[in-house]
Order: sequence, then structure tokens, then C-alpha cells
Amino acid sequence: MPQFEMMEARPGLRIAFDLREAPRGDEKRPGFLWLGGFKSDMIGSKAERLRELSGRDDRLFIRFDYSGHGASEGRFEDGTLSLWLAEARHVLRLAGGRPMILIGSSMGGFLALLLAREGSGNIAGLVLVAPAADMTFNMEAEIAKRPDAQEALARDGVWRRPSRYGDPYPITAKLLEDGRHHRLLERGLDLVCPLRILHGDQDPDVPWQHGLKTFQAIRAADAHFTLIKDGDHRLSREQDIITIHRAAEELALLHEGKVESSAASPSR
Repeated sequence: MPQFEMMEARPGLRIAFDLREAPRGDEKRPGFLWLGGFKSDMIGSKAERLRELSGRDDRLFIRFDYSGHGASEGRFEDGTLSLWLAEARHVLRLAGGRPMILIGSSMGGFLALLLAREGSGNIAGLVLVAPAADMTFNMEAEIAKRPDAQEALARDGVWRRPSRYGDPYPITAKLLEDGRHHRLLERGLDLVCPLRILHGDQDPDVPWQHGLKTFQAIRAADAHFTLIKDGDHRLSREQDIITIHRAAEELALLHEGKVESSAASPSR
């Protein structure tokens, strides 16, 4: 695994991050922050390729691993949405006052929305890839249908949820309980920055209907939902990654005033 810089996220725990400075050094030019998914890491194909593509446009690019993920310290089983959100907030501060486009995949999309809701940093736009908004609420609904999962949580405090991507995912009672404090879809969200949601129509993990539900819960003047033909949950094909990058670059150029907003003109 590549060597990354480490920063203290909380006493006794460090997380790994990678920050590539923008060669031009203009602090008014938006940069990109990558927020990965549940049980993923920052050396996945999307993060690697987006880092490369953003370099062609001289964009600041930041990526990191949540605690218990990838090169960061900590146990995955100790993680909660509150802790991972705090880590994302900590990393966002590395941008200083620079405007940032947040690119969030799955859980990372959910965390990006939570960062926007709380007003962290200088967020100039959101690009969400199959956002898993209210993910622990959906996990609880699944568990309610599975006696084996309920028994495991009652007995061990953790249910090892089967995954098509490898080892089972540990779902802890602590993760579920904490997640109840981060519900977003019921009340919705007033978003002041532009939004782009990209979702594959063959996503077996976060169905595209959930992405549309998330889109409909967000009140924003400039928001687009794009359904990608034959796209799966990861959207890691080259054409998918190019689409993600184009969406992020569009929002960066929009912030710079180099392209026109697709939002409707206000009534006079």
C-alpha cells in the first residue's frame, strides 16, 4: 500500500490522507475532496483516476481513509457515522478557505450531504455517486426481516452482513444507534450549492429509486439527477469515472463563472 501522510483525528488515533496541491496556487479555484464508501479505501479505481484527471485541470485534490479503513488506524467495528463525519470535517479543513467540490460515493455521498447540512467548510458543489443517505435506517429495516441478524446483534453486538465484494461487513449495534441521530430524508435538506447525483440503473446495493428519493428530498435551485445505463453500485468503469469527473469539473467552472448555471432564472 502506498505511504500516505497521517493526521490526528482524535487523541490516540491517526487517519491517512493524500493532498495534491494545485500547481497554480490560486486559492479561489475550487478543489475536489473525495469521500469514499463504507468499507472502501482511497486507493480504489475511482479515487485514483479522479486524482489523475483533476491534475490535468490543476485542481487541488484531497482524499483520505476513515478510521478502520485502508491505511488509517483504528478498528472498523469501532466506527460510527458521527466519528467518520468528524474525520471528514477534519480533512475538509485542510482546504482552508478554498471552495471545494465534494465528490462522495455511497456512504461518502451521505457524509457529503451531512457536511453541507452543518455548513462545514466552503462547499461549492456536491457530486454524489449512488448516495446512501440514511444508510443505517435502511440497515435496520433489513435486520428487522432477518431473525439471524437480530440474534447476532443481541448476542454479540455485531452482525456480519454478507457482502458480494469480499468479507462480511460488521454491522454493530453502536453504528445503528448512532445513525438514528443523522436521519436526513424525512425532513429533507435546503442546499445552497449546486448538486449532481449519478446513479447506475443496475445498482443492487443502493437502488436507483433510493437515489431519486434522496434527490427529491433536497431543495436546491440547481440540481440534476442522472441515471446511468447498465451502471452498477460502484460506477467504476472508465466511462462512469469520466462522467463523475465531468460533473465535478462543471461545478468547479460554474463557481468560477466560466459556465452558466442550469438553474432557472428567478422570477421578476
